Amino acid sequence: MNTIDSILEYNKNFVESGEYQSYRAEKYPGKKLAILSCMDTRLTLLLPAALGLKNGDVKIIKNAGALVSHPYGSVMRSLLVCVYELGVETILVIGHYDCGMQNLSSEKITAKMIEAGISEEAIQKVKSEIDYDKWLSGFGNVEQSVKDTVEQIKNHPLIPPKINVVGLVMDPETGRLNKIEH
Repeated sequence: MNTIDSILEYNKNFVESGEYQSYRAEKYPGKKLAILSCMDTRLTLLLPAALGLKNGDVKIIKNAGALVSHPYGSVMRSLLVCVYELGVETILVIGHYDCGMQNLSSEKITAKMIEAGISEEAIQKVKSEIDYDKWLSGFGNVEQSVKDTVEQIKNHPLIPPKINVVGLVMDPETGRLNKIEH
């Protein structure tokens, strides 16, 4: 049985057994909290557990590196929806140590694209449309990256000053949080 078939079979049993009922929650986050965090697989269950969060407490936005790569991109749009439509009052930016985005370079990813069969023409087309190297680059220091992301959110022209934006860095092994001072 392949992965998708396994997932669908599990899901069928999950629904039929009524197991979903223990996960019911409101669409509005109970703690009036949104989290921007990394998509790292080690954080999937660790992050909410380490923060004492249950289903329905928060809105979680995940991407590579917990970054806002564009001031008018999907991450900021999601945060604006959280603030204006879902009652969020606090935004946490949670990076983590040993992040795959640390020291990532566009050259390394481009080489892997070419190896996977992406044409040089396709890469050049994208390069002509955006700042490709910036788009596919990571960061040097996770604390500074979190600090920069917090400042970017706080200083966004559409985020009201009353919104509390806090930066944290998590140890992906233990869940320990370190607050980043601004």
